[in-house]
Amino acid sequence: MWRKAWFENMEKYVITIGRGYGSGGRTIGKMLAEELGIHYYDKEILKLTSKVTGINEKLIKQADEQLKSGNIVKISNNVYRGEQYGGEDDLVSNTNLFNYQAKVLNELADRESFVIIGRCANYVLRDRKRVVRIFVYASMENCIKKVSNVSSLDEGDIENFIKTTDLNRARYYKFNTGRDWSDARDYDLCFSTDNITYEQAVVLIKNYLKLKGIIR
Repeated sequence: MWRKAWFENMEKYVITIGRGYGSGGRTIGKMLAEELGIHYYDKEILKLTSKVTGINEKLIKQADEQLKSGNIVKISNNVYRGEQYGGEDDLVSNTNLFNYQAKVLNELADRESFVIIGRCANYVLRDRKRVVRIFVYASMENCIKKVSNVSSLDEGDIENFIKTTDLNRARYYKFNTGRDWSDARDYDLCFSTDNITYEQAVVLIKNYLKLKGIIR
């Protein structure tokens, strides 16, 4: 009973996880959320955004961690500044769709503790005190090995897919934040999964959270 009461009164916190494709960041995020007893969000944010805005989820998915076009000119005009809308006539423009998702993230952070994968969440929630921003990466060799376990593609195709996916994530991040996706200065904790297991990664993050006074 005391333990339950303590959790109910505990300050809310958010753990954002950026990750290279094949690094295991998504799996680590799921394991961490389960270990901490808090919600895990990934593509669920798209459904929540669709529900809040009434915009078809398919349209929101089209802009998920990528751009509708290859044009990233005038980045400064698109950088997220906390608005709900980007000031554009097109309600489903890249900028507006991002701002809708950002609004949902901020509302969630007001209500509960959670782990969130991607969505530039480290930038969107950067001004909140109890947010821990993590970036997970791994060598191309190890990423290929991990992806090959769940893919029938040959190594060359897997490598190209990894590079393309990470490039799209970097471009999406740059477009919406004006910053570089893999810049360590935008994260509190960065680590490679080359020489540690996912279980060890969870322990590493938990120890960091304890060090920062986020959890006991």
